[in-house]
Amino acid sequence: MIVWLNGTHGVGKTTTSALVQQLIPDSRVFDAEKVGETLMDVTPGLPATDNFQHWPPWRPLVVETARHILDYTGGTLVMPMTVLVEQYWREISNGLARHAIPIRHFVLHADRATLRTRIETATAIPSEFRLQYLEPYAEAARTWLHAEAEVIDTTHLTPNQVAQRIGAAVTG
Repeated sequence: MIVWLNGTHGVGKTTTSALVQQLIPDSRVFDAEKVGETLMDVTPGLPATDNFQHWPPWRPLVVETARHILDYTGGTLVMPMTVLVEQYWREISNGLARHAIPIRHFVLHADRATLRTRIETATAIPSEFRLQYLEPYAEAARTWLHAEAEVIDTTHLTPNQVAQRIGAAVTG
């Protein structure tokens, strides 16, 4: 099984994924961003883009990497990864379904003011990068993303509270 944590940059996916992993027996965290980083290391470089998810190989490589990890380890993969393009989500979720890998898709949501504060006070990734995804996230949330997932409003929750909700939902 895959527990996919989606939502915009800065909402708390990475922090929450480590906490969720502790709550689900036989689980591991797999950050699909590492697949994108591998593609960014190809030399000479792939065609210029502002987001590695736009490279067609990224989506099937995420599917195949997750599949191979699960084939090797069993258990559950907790995957913190922002996917805001519906077509890309369909490619990934359909690819996993072709391998009979169930997905629990959660979207971590927070109101815009809270997101802005979290992004501007975080030190890990430059805030300009994260801030540029606020509007694309809002558009995806309005048009398809929230209908495709279990939405958890993190506005007034700690990462541990969010993880507890996800862990309870997954383990029943």
